[in-house]
Amino acid sequence: MVTRILPAVGDADAARSVTALLSRLPDGEPARPAGDSTSLLDTLAALAAESVGDLPEVVLVHERIGPLPALELIREVALRFPTVGIVLVTADTTPGLYSAAMDAGARGVVGLPLSYDELAARVGAAAQWAAGVRRHLGPGGDAFTGPGGTVVTVSGAKGGVGTTLLAVQLALAARASGHSVALVDMDLQAGDVASYLDVQFRRSIVDLAGITDLSPRVLQDALFAHSTGLALLLAPAEGERGEEVDDRAARQIVGALRSRHEIVVVDCGTQMNGANAAAVETADTAVLVTTPDVVAVRAAKRVIRLWDRLQIRKAEETVTVVNRHTRGAEIQPQLIAQIVRTRVARGVIPANFKELQGAVDSGRMQDLDSRSTVKQAMWALAGELGLVKGAAADTASRGGAHADRGSIGFRRRRGGVDRRP
Repeated sequence: MVTRILPAVGDADAARSVTALLSRLPDGEPARPAGDSTSLLDTLAALAAESVGDLPEVVLVHERIGPLPALELIREVALRFPTVGIVLVTADTTPGLYSAAMDAGARGVVGLPLSYDELAARVGAAAQWAAGVRRHLGPGGDAFTGPGGTVVTVSGAKGGVGTTLLAVQLALAARASGHSVALVDMDLQAGDVASYLDVQFRRSIVDLAGITDLSPRVLQDALFAHSTGLALLLAPAEGERGEEVDDRAARQIVGALRSRHEIVVVDCGTQMNGANAAAVETADTAVLVTTPDVVAVRAAKRVIRLWDRLQIRKAEETVTVVNRHTRGAEIQPQLIAQIVRTRVARGVIPANFKELQGAVDSGRMQDLDSRSTVKQAMWALAGELGLVKGAAADTASRGGAHADRGSIGFRRRRGGVDRRP
């Protein structure tokens, strides 16, 4: 059996050395090396778009790769193309590095300087593993492929600012526009997505936490198919089990969902842990929800500073959303923008709990009246965030204009004074 091998080597001399050895493998069919991580991922995505069967059996990742570090690249390839066996080439063959490579998704490690026998053995083992996975999945190619969808995380500056309500409505708006949507409850100790959507469930995100090779079928078994068309991955009923979901598991789960759905909305709650920090870090859009009061805005600023200190996300890469806005409030969006130093969404969500009370009390947020100004504002925000498409996007834009009528508009000012509420 021919083994297709795609090397990823950033150094020209190393690339020639690797290619020369690979060409000596009796059943090896080495492709032209990818010079950086972007090139490798683009090549794999293009091949997968044609057919999963067109993917190489083995990807060889050299430690001299960039801009993504080798281990990060391995993790990305393993999440997006799990039928590919990955082998790391590195001078560091210590047990710690070996363990880190295996955790990232590699199927083997080859030491430098390269040895033909060791390279042949590791490539052969990875190819055999890839062939086994593809036989198990069958001709339908039940695998995660392609560049994947958009991930949006929704976090709260503090408890009670409306994080879960917004996450649910963003997901519903995206689904109503025709997208395939997954809604993840990563508020692991106190998640309420199930309560907001009237769901009785057995499986949760915890059931996926200990699985190293997460296949589409295993993922599908853990998802709850809601009547609205949303795919729900819920927080555990026993909050203490949330500790089982670490950052590695969160990256793998979110990456798998991204590869199966056009939109993934993640409710991160208000408590920061390794799992939701990983989700925020890898998200395409990170939303931070606050209310226009002193305590919440101060909390929002603390969260932004925490994310920056821990290198989770920069302030300029975050969108702050103002919930329960009133025209006469002392703290308006432009002031919040100056304080938290993020972009603040144009669309604000009005304070009108009476519209929500019936849907909240019944636990059927999907039944919220479409005439509700709160729902209109949230769905308009979904349009602003790029979560709706086609005619729904135009409707969302009109709704956003209506929701903002009478509110104070603003332009983000650079270099403004850090005014503390």
